[in-house]
Amino acid sequence: MKKYFNNIPTFLKSRFLLPAVLLCLQAGLAIGQDTTLAPAPKKVKPVKNTFGSNYIIDNQSVMVPIKGSLEFAIQHRFGTWDNGKKDFWGMFAPTNIRLAMNYSPINKLYVGAGITKERYQIDFNAKYALLQQTTDNSMPISLTYFGNMVIDARDKSNFVNSVDRFSYYNELIVARKITEKFSAQVSANYSWFNNVEGYVDEKGEVQNKMYNGHFAFAIYGRYKITEKSAIIAGYNQPVTQHPTNNPHPNICFGFETTTSAHSFQVFATNYYGIVPQSNNMYNQNDYTNNQFLIGFNITRLWNY
Repeated sequence: MKKYFNNIPTFLKSRFLLPAVLLCLQAGLAIGQDTTLAPAPKKVKPVKNTFGSNYIIDNQSVMVPIKGSLEFAIQHRFGTWDNGKKDFWGMFAPTNIRLAMNYSPINKLYVGAGITKERYQIDFNAKYALLQQTTDNSMPISLTYFGNMVIDARDKSNFVNSVDRFSYYNELIVARKITEKFSAQVSANYSWFNNVEGYVDEKGEVQNKMYNGHFAFAIYGRYKITEKSAIIAGYNQPVTQHPTNNPHPNICFGFETTTSAHSFQVFATNYYGIVPQSNNMYNQNDYTNNQFLIGFNITRLWNY
């Protein structure tokens, strides 16, 4: 082979061999560049477990469970403890309870229904996560909308018109998981009742004791003391000033324990109602007069 190579004239070697070598080197560099992969973009993930439950004491939390989540909820309120041992500090007083089922048909959306002992209220509700706080802080907050429609299912003798049974509630909730242990949320809400109680004035005309609509805001927080337990607290403040029967604000505080599928909260509060518009419009328990009561929330989640 060497013999034949040596027989090739020098001018052919210089004219063809050198360009061939350069062409091979160029092809090799091109192949090397094509096989170099750019780093994959880092996936932005939402922050998990801002709160431990769909509920936080007397309010909705910002949380919306993942698609396919089915939840059963029990919410219970005893009577106020200001009567002392007469009714065993409210334990034997008339109680209030709500049973509910909720489901996530798609991501970020939660729909459900419940029934409450007080006024035999049947509610249909929805909650949607408009924004979600991210782990890289590109979205620093979570923003969730909650709304419901409630039907007062008591006997028709309580109402002049069928539409008098209906009430509505709308709420925007802003939250942030500030540290791994501490989360907080604030919300603004608006309640509407088609029918409110009235009275006859000196001129013989019927006047409403309250307006049909009511604004309020709330602030809640959660501080984890162990991996599965936390201290929870909140405050609800009415804003609308009515002609009479103005509702009292609410202070609540308690303890929560959670697992991947269960949540249990026990707390003290001065809200007796469970449906949010009833609490915001009609709460007459005054915490300055020791009109607190014991309550608890239990939820169970299944994923399908």
